[in-house]
Amino acid sequence: MSTSTISSGISADEFQALEQKVLRAVEIVKKEREARATAEAEVASLREELASFKANARAVETELNTLNKERDAVRVRVEKMLQQMDELL
Repeated sequence: MSTSTISSGISADEFQALEQKVLRAVEIVKKEREARATAEAEVASLREELASFKANARAVETELNTLNKERDAVRVRVEKMLQQMDELL
């Protein structure tokens, strides 16, 4: 065999082409892992943000319920005052 062939019968050009394919595959895997890590970090951040929004929504709902109860209490008081005024007339 000549010096341009490797002992298994693969030429140097074929070996080089295979090496380039492997290097490209390694780069693709690295990029995909980085993209996955970025996506996972973004998902974690969005989950935290969603949890915060849910907590705020619960607080707003509680406040709204309190305000509705106060409004109803004021309405009852005003109706009583109007009845008392009607009785005076």
